[in-house]
Amino acid sequence: MKKRCRKRHIKNMLQSAFCTAPAEKTIAPLSQDCRAGRKRICKITGDRKLCARMASMGVFPGEEIILLCGEKGSQCLFRIADTTISLDAAISDNILVESL
Repeated sequence: MKKRCRKRHIKNMLQSAFCTAPAEKTIAPLSQDCRAGRKRICKITGDRKLCARMASMGVFPGEEIILLCGEKGSQCLFRIADTTISLDAAISDNILVESL
């Protein structure tokens, strides 16, 4: 093996042994993401009235939230900017989040 190829081979072996690719972040509706913890709001779907209602509560795409209590398909309780908000499943279906 040439010296250059050998270095590349060793580098590839070390990367495969110690470096792991970052896990793909999945985006899911808030009502379906039942694990408590930090989340980031990716998108708010729904009509204009719902988006305006969420904006009035400070719920915007890009904001970080802390999911306090969530069960799959039921009410959702989360904290955003020193405020605790409770939403039913019909509304939390329209908030798409990713885990941090």
